[in-house]
Amino acid sequence: MTATAVLGNMHAKVVFDRRVSVLTEMLGALVPPDSSMLDVGTGDGQIALKIAREQPGTQVEGIDIMKRPTTHIPVTLFDGNKIPFDDKSVDVVSFVDVLHHTDDPQILISEAARVARKAILIKDHLSENTVDNLTLRLMDWVGNAPHGVVLPYNYASRAQWDGWFDTAGLTIDAFETDVPLYPAPFSMIFGRKLHFVTRLIPAA
Repeated sequence: MTATAVLGNMHAKVVFDRRVSVLTEMLGALVPPDSSMLDVGTGDGQIALKIAREQPGTQVEGIDIMKRPTTHIPVTLFDGNKIPFDDKSVDVVSFVDVLHHTDDPQILISEAARVARKAILIKDHLSENTVDNLTLRLMDWVGNAPHGVVLPYNYASRAQWDGWFDTAGLTIDAFETDVPLYPAPFSMIFGRKLHFVTRLIPAA
């Protein structure tokens, strides 16, 4: 077994189930009841389905640039830039650790603002200095390299995120940096406000 595979297995055992549980609770609480939800970059849709189940009456579907053989929700292929939905056609658009894998997050954030009626939910990273960037690169590599995920390492500061939100005409309704994805002692290295969850409100 390669070193990458070993690290991937360790990550899955230590982090994956906890990550799913934490994000299901935090993001699910931000979904309005009886909403239609579109998860962008959904993968197999497992987390999106669990998030949707946190609120009664939520219907969820996903889009991705690749379609896996088995998915937990309906998934449509798209080009990674243009969300193939009409203006204001879904209640909620979500991105769970997706935008830092793109070359230009502004494109998809603006697309989400076009498509969403009620809210946009984002879980992603904050990188304010070189140490943050190197830590996030390590996390990304351990968690994603074993699965062949493209890793552009495109992390952003809070000021950059705020600029993208402003450009898209979005208002921050909630922004949380206490996202307990890692148990102690890993949280002291891989936690420390490197993660955020936000709910954004699009213009009417």
